[in-house]
Amino acid sequence: MVSIRRATVDDLPGMQACNLVCLPENYQMKYYFYHTLSWPQLSFVAEDYKGRIIGYVLAKMEEDDPCPHGHITSLAVLRTHRKLGIATKLMKQAQEQMKDIHKAWYVSLHVRVGNKAAFSLYHETLGYAIHDTEDQYYADKEDAYSMRLTFREDPKQAAKALKKIAAH
Repeated sequence: MVSIRRATVDDLPGMQACNLVCLPENYQMKYYFYHTLSWPQLSFVAEDYKGRIIGYVLAKMEEDDPCPHGHITSLAVLRTHRKLGIATKLMKQAQEQMKDIHKAWYVSLHVRVGNKAAFSLYHETLGYAIHDTEDQYYADKEDAYSMRLTFREDPKQAAKALKKIAAH
């Protein structure tokens, strides 16, 4: 049995350990602290019946933009627990909090162009669309798809946001 719950500061070493095993992009502990303390409602962990962290989603809000939106910084699930819907559940929890608490218009993320499994999760399962391609985005120079999942398109708010952007 696997349970999904909001991440706490006590979970950060387990999240970092999961990241080190699963992903080539690794973060210093202060980065996990920054996310957890700044946006405590947005990051979640998946733990097994023994309380071990077997997956996580690290998320944040982009605050320097006139259109409030969230960003998925990192998502990882241990290989032994993949294909069980855990990544989907983690993502949906973070997305719901962005929408409900922070009133996000959309959520963005980056995915390696060559990561077909992750692309399938984001595009086919969760409904993200490619917004752009960023050349040499990753440290090893691999390109990334910048993807978005739109939550709401309010014409009045969109017009106000565009006016703000034009005024800068």
